[in-house]
Formats: sequence, C-alpha cells, structure tokens
Amino acid sequence: MTESSAIKSLVRYAIREHLISPLDEKWAINRLLERMKMDSFDMDAEVFESESLENLLKVLLDYACENGLCEDSVVYRDLFDTKIMGVLTPRPSRVIENFFEFYKSSPQEATKYFYHVARRSNYIREYRIRNDVKWVTSTEYGDIDITINLSKPEKDPKAIAAALKMKQSSYPLCMLCPENEGYAGRVNHPARQNHRVIPMILGSENWCLQYSPYVYYNEHCIVFNEKHVPMKITKEGFKRLFSFVEKFPHYFVGSNADLPIVGGSVLTHDHYQGGNYTFAMAKAPIETLVSFDGFDDVTAGIVCWPMSVIRLVGENTASICDLAGKILDKWRSYTDKEAFIFAETDGTPHNTITPIARFRNGKYELDLVLRNNITTEEYPDGVYHPHPEHHHIKKENIGLIEVMGLAVLPSRLKTEMSLLKDALVNGDDISKIEAIAKHYEWAEKIKANNEITEENCERIIQNEIGKVFAEILEQCGVFKRNAIGKSQFLKFIEAVNN
Repeated sequence: MTESSAIKSLVRYAIREHLISPLDEKWAINRLLERMKMDSFDMDAEVFESESLENLLKVLLDYACENGLCEDSVVYRDLFDTKIMGVLTPRPSRVIENFFEFYKSSPQEATKYFYHVARRSNYIREYRIRNDVKWVTSTEYGDIDITINLSKPEKDPKAIAAALKMKQSSYPLCMLCPENEGYAGRVNHPARQNHRVIPMILGSENWCLQYSPYVYYNEHCIVFNEKHVPMKITKEGFKRLFSFVEKFPHYFVGSNADLPIVGGSVLTHDHYQGGNYTFAMAKAPIETLVSFDGFDDVTAGIVCWPMSVIRLVGENTASICDLAGKILDKWRSYTDKEAFIFAETDGTPHNTITPIARFRNGKYELDLVLRNNITTEEYPDGVYHPHPEHHHIKKENIGLIEVMGLAVLPSRLKTEMSLLKDALVNGDDISKIEAIAKHYEWAEKIKANNEITEENCERIIQNEIGKVFAEILEQCGVFKRNAIGKSQFLKFIEAVNN
C-alpha cells in the first residue's frame, strides 16, 4: 500500500467512524500531508475500506521512520501516530456538544458516543488491548477476573536514555491534569492530541470525565478533579461519588485509598475510576447484617469477600453519606492491638478506606473497604499487602480495581507461564531454569495436587494463579476470614455505634 492510499483510506475511516464530516475530506488529507511532510499526493490512489487502523498507521509510521520524521522505536512511533490521529479527532468543543446532546436522550447514549470516540481515534489502542491475556477463576468468593496486561508498552532503551537527558517539565503537572487534552507529549509523557475530556460538576466542584487508554474492563473511565489536588477520602468525596452515579446510573464509580501501599499509583491528583462493568465484589452478598444507631433507613452488612467490606444500601444518598462519614471518622482513629490494627505509629496515619458507589435495583449502594498500610520488619512492603510468598505472582499494590476482584498482573507472567507450562509437561527441574526459578515451590505444589497433561496444563496454571490472587486479597483484609476476625470486625461496628 502506498502512502497516498494510506492517507486516503485513513481519512475515509475517520468519516466512516463519524470522527470527521465528509465535508472535511480534502482538508483532512492536506493536514495529513503536512504532518507527513509529503510534497506530492496521488489523487487516484486506491482506498482500502476494510484495512485495519493499525495497518494504515503502520504504513505512515514506516514512511516517517524512513524519512527521518520519527525514530524507529515504540515510544517515538506512539508519539507520531498520535500526532496523525490528532488531525482526525473532533475538537474538544464538538465532542462536548455531542456528548450533552446525546445525554438528552440518555446517559447511556452519551457515554456510548464518548467511548466510541476514544476507541476509534486510537486514544484507546484496541489492537494492543486484544493482546491482553484474560481468564476467570472460580473461588469461594465468586468468579474472579484475571488479566495479564500487555497494552501498556514498555519503554525501549533509546527512549529511557533520552528521558534521562530531558529537562524536567512541570507541564502538564501529571497525566491526569486536563491540560493533557491535545498535548503533543514527549518521551517521558504520552502524546494526547487525540485525548478528549467531558467537564461536569460533582458536588460544588469542577470535575472531568475521560476514559482510560488501557481499559482494564468495559468502558473503564477516570473521573478527575479539574485542579491538581491530592487524593483525600472524605465524606464530601462520598457525596461526589453519588453525584456521579446519579448522573450515570449505569456506571459504578470508586476511589483508590489515599495512603501509600494501599492506595493507587497516582496519589497527587484526586480522581476516581468507574465504568460499565460488574465486578465479583459487587456480586458478593452481605453475609452478616449489622445496624447503626440512627440510620434505620440504611441497610448495612459485612460482605462475603476476602477483604473487609461494609456495604451500605438505601434510597437516601445523604443518609448513606452521613453514615459512611461516621464510619470513616471512627476507622481513621481506630486501634485494636489484638487484631494488629493501629491508627498510627510515630505520628504516621495508617487507616483509610477504599469506597465504591453504584445504583442497583432501585437503590444506592456504597461499599467501604477498610484499609491499613502499616509495615513491620517481617512485612516491610505492608502487613495488609501481598506477602512475600506470593511476590512471584504479584508484589505491587492492591488498588481499587483489584479490591473489586480483577487482578492486573505484570506482563512478565505471560512468558513465565509459557515456560512453566513446558517445564511442568516435560518434567524439567524448574529450580534450574533461571527465568522461572522463582516459581519453584509453587510449581511443586501444583504438581503434587494435579495430574498434568499437555492439554490441561495451561488451564491448571491459570486456576492456580487465580487462587493465589484470592489469597492475596485475604492477606489485604484487615479482619481475617475466621471466627476471631469476625468477632474483631463486629467489635469495630460496635465502636462506630458507641
């Protein structure tokens, strides 16, 4: 395919996907020629209607690399193809106008349109997301989702070296700031010419809606404060969560905790994550009903889940938020030495909450996941954190998405699982294979508990990884899943009442 064919086909793609109007065709071709620094164009070039977006961009990226417009590495190619797609992405004002016009029909129509723009503009690189490895493992807590994320490319050595030489930039302040919209990017900050955000009011503050470029689940969105302010779990935050759910009742929305270890990867910019997906935790029932004095209009209970979760259900969001604020205040200051829960040590606070809001069966729900980030000599990464025996699978923080029952595992596991499968099937000594020696003790247990064949080995490994993740969630629960832990949990409930 020639470059002229790629440009014509790309413009037709943008028209077909309603990113631009047919009236924009000649203008778009000329803008792309400018981007590609091409002096000539074959007006009779063939149009390939069925060619994938990935292949069309590849033709133009190869041309750019061959002609010195772009270095031939994944980071630089990503910067350049985003510049190309920025030409074909509707202006922010048009996207916002269309969004709220669709919203008049229904919130679902509005988000459907916005998600379409994010996907078809290549802001969400769907061809990479299709490479993610996904499966479901059945556990006593329900079906837990597992994914090995491969859609976020690793930086190549050239880009890493270039980033080290770059002057530190304070614009945008972070990757969640609204100033990213249309930003050209650099080797240590992704290009965002095809990025769009929707403004909205939550509570009395200006917030924005965007989609995650890495889409861990259906319509994975990010809701962020217009201002660059740090994460903080508060009663006002609970109100904002419900303000969002009232606007988009088909979406859940939740917040990472606001402390290191138990929080998300970005604590410097207040934000939530949501989407059109039902996680295992949402499906988990209340196993023990509890009551809170003065809140007869709120149904409350401990959820049957590996982590320590209080679910509040009712029709009055103000009442739910008042109770949630009371629980939060008590938890912030709560210490139970027998349960190894300390509100603070040496002036450092440890207790916080991961909240998740949703609308279901005509009522509002707020799940409050109790978190604690204390560390010890035995557990320097955190007591309520993946323990060392599971670090061969995952050692990173357990954030909001994983709290709800979706494991986001490191990309290295794809290769390691393949090597482990071959070793188990062939009877190799795994302790002697450097790349997977870390899995030796775990693999020995797998061999002891399963009849392994070529046909079933992959599925067995997947199931065992799922079981490990369920155990990790149990380790992150501040009250253990046994009689003593249950008693300690109920003791906290009484403390809230008292």
